[in-house]
Amino acid sequence: MIRINLLGTPRQKKGKRGGAATQVSIPSEGPSPLIIVLVVLLIAAGANYMYYRSLNATHEKLQSDLASADAQIKTLSAVKAAYLEKQKQHEALKARFDVIDQLRANQAGPVTLLATIASTVNQSEAVWLNTMHDDGPTVTLEGVALSNVSLANLMENLKKTGQFKTVEVRETVQEDFAKDIQTFSFTLVCEKQKAKA
Repeated sequence: MIRINLLGTPRQKKGKRGGAATQVSIPSEGPSPLIIVLVVLLIAAGANYMYYRSLNATHEKLQSDLASADAQIKTLSAVKAAYLEKQKQHEALKARFDVIDQLRANQAGPVTLLATIASTVNQSEAVWLNTMHDDGPTVTLEGVALSNVSLANLMENLKKTGQFKTVEVRETVQEDFAKDIQTFSFTLVCEKQKAKA
């Protein structure tokens, strides 16, 4: 067996034979390997500690950013709720205004129709209206005329107004109120023009 003395000091060995043992010494060049391992371990521990500090600082920054984002979310959610409430109020008001505008338009429609029919009857000679029924798409007029010519003139004048698509006689009856005067009771059906969009 060969023994190597790493410490570099010669050791006396006593053998049974009494002879001198040969010693081999390796000269050491530089620091001891144990010191090198300790230095490497210290450097690794220092680098590991610095990395841990860096990760800890990043973690703390992320936590503060998260808390700031949570606070911002709370304020923005309050703003969003207020916006949605205002949006609902706006839509409710808009619906009310639309209903009011529609009622005004519907209110003006019959007034315009009645004014048109009244002026047309006034311009026609020897014609009087007794009743007028607005049935939506049609208007039914009942009245009295002194002659068929007067009734025909009324029908022509109603067509000229542009309010009616067709004007037709549903019924006409000759009546004698007096011996000298003949009258005609009539019923006209007037189909309205479709409203322009």
